[in-house]
This record gives sequence, structure tokens and C-alpha cells, in this order.
Amino acid sequence: MTLFVKAKQRLGTFALDATFTSERGITALFGRSGSGKTSMIRIIAGLAQPDEGQVVLGGEVIMDTERRVFVAKHRRRFGYVFQEARLFPHLSVRHNLSYGRWFAKNAAPAEGLDRIVALLGIEDLLERRPEKLSGGEKQRVAIGRALLSAPRLLLMDEPLAALDDARKAEVMPYLERLRDEMQIPIVYVSHSIAEVARLANQVVVMRDGKVEAVGSAVDVLSHSPASFERRDAGALLEGWVESVDAHHRIATIALKSARLHVPGAMLNPGKAVRVLVSSRDVMLAMKKPEALSALNVLEGIVQNMTQAEDATIDVLVDCGGDAILSRITSFSAERLGLRIGVAVFAVIKTVALEP
Repeated sequence: MTLFVKAKQRLGTFALDATFTSERGITALFGRSGSGKTSMIRIIAGLAQPDEGQVVLGGEVIMDTERRVFVAKHRRRFGYVFQEARLFPHLSVRHNLSYGRWFAKNAAPAEGLDRIVALLGIEDLLERRPEKLSGGEKQRVAIGRALLSAPRLLLMDEPLAALDDARKAEVMPYLERLRDEMQIPIVYVSHSIAEVARLANQVVVMRDGKVEAVGSAVDVLSHSPASFERRDAGALLEGWVESVDAHHRIATIALKSARLHVPGAMLNPGKAVRVLVSSRDVMLAMKKPEALSALNVLEGIVQNMTQAEDATIDVLVDCGGDAILSRITSFSAERLGLRIGVAVFAVIKTVALEP
């Protein structure tokens, strides 16, 4: 099911002028705070009306300012998950979920509750009150409540932002299952490159109210648009688990033409994975290094070099079809004699990687 969104809106000195199309899976609206991500998702939900714009889902016009069409938010059948779970404190988990089913009316199948409860792993929580839940558990219940309203589209506005790292790690696998097992298109707002790299099928990068880049997660996140925080720059690689060394707890990931060794005792051979490689964790060498603790040495060709104001250079290296980004000092670049087209070796510490 295709979602088309076009919106123009002026909010004080901020001007939103953005258009994007998304398909099945997770489309991430990604960018710095204040880039317009939440404004866009509120317009899609019907919580705000733009000065000009359209929202079309599966060929149905939900909003069109020129034609004066505006379907009320409660009639759009869109699920919405906020940063905070917003559960009813006086109701059990079961009754919070039932509240979502009430909105579905006849749209949800009878087995919907059991399926969603199993999908989110909340079977043991049904009789608890929200105050007895962890932050991650609350968010899983909030997601379940949204799903049980039988939404045609699920909107998630930074659903992990209020959680610490441990609770984020708890929720992430369930979001992956949601992406892979449900047929519902999802628009996911985030400023976390780690979340987007792991979850998104498509990324819409926003900056100053405009769409700066649109494409697959691998293509967009591997070319470091200017809207990224420089500390987030890196490359997203896709591959599959070729083998696992259980004794050393290391998995070998097959990329397009190279192999990458990552910590991965719990990975299963054959599983498709993504690996986010930070530019700060990549060293460059003109000759293949030997007697080195780093297990990952990838041969490639310098494809691009971008100078920054802090006397560093981002070097994009094509390693047989996989893009690796390395951040080095301009002094190092001069010392190595780096230039576009030269052959180099990208050196990556195994412990710096996480699939």
C-alpha cells in the first residue's frame, strides 16, 4: 500500500515544504531536532492541517487542501504511538489493549488479540497495571493497543526516545518482528541513526523543513548527507551470516564481495543482517597491514573525499560494491597521498561492530 504525502506549512519562522512516497515496511523520517519530522507525522495523522498539501493512502484521498478534503483523524484508521506509552493507569494491560479493539469495531479478526500479544511477547503482562511495567513493557503494550485498532497505517513518533539503552534493546526485536510479519506500512520518526539503520526499509532525510534525501536505508545512510550529525556519519552494510565461531563468539558476515567479522554468538547462519560501521572506527592503509589485532581489512578504491572545517576529511571507499566511510585528519590524508581513484585498505576493529 503506497502512502503519498505533500505538505506546505509556515509555523512562525519555520517553513515546512516536503513531499515523499513510501511503500510497505518501515519508512523512517530522519533528521535533527527541528527538521520538521513531527510536523509531517502530525499532518499525516490529522492532528494538524497544512496550508497546502495532500495525504493519499492506497489511492484514497485522506487530505487534499485544494479539493477541500479532510478526513477526520478518528476516521482515518491510523494507529499512533507516541514517545510516552500513554496507557490508562487504572486499567490492566488486557483492558488497555481492549481499548484499541473498541476502535477497530468489525475491522479486526477475532484472533487479533492473541496474535498481537504473542507478536509483542506480552502474554505474562495481561493482568498487570501500567505502574508494574518497565518502560520497554509499557511501549510494547502501547504498540499492541495501536495495532488492535486495526490500522491501515501505523505512525510512530520517536517511540524509543524516552527509554534507556537497556529498554531500547528490549523493544527493538519486537519492532523488527512488526516490520517483517505485519502487512501494515509504518512511518517511523527518529533522530537516532542506530534505530534507523536497524529498522528502516526506506529513509526520508529531513533538514530545515525540506526533504534532503530519499532512498533505501543502505543508500541513504552510507553517503552521510549534511543533515546528519557528524558524529553519526558512517556506512550501513547489508549481508548474511555465513558462519558462526561459537567458541570465540564471532560471526562472519558475507557482503557483496568481502567478509566482515563481528561479535555475534547469537546469530544464526543464513540470517540477513545489517552492520553499521562508524566512520570514526575505520582506519586507512596504503598497504595491506599484517600482524594486526583488527580482523577486518577490506580492500577498496577511494571514491570521494569531503573536507570539513575541523581539519578532518571523510573518505568514501568502494570495497567491491560496499561503501565504507572513514574519517581521518587532513594531515593523515596528505601523509598517505590520498586522492580519488587510489587503492587503499580499510581497517575496522571487530569490537567496534554490532549487527
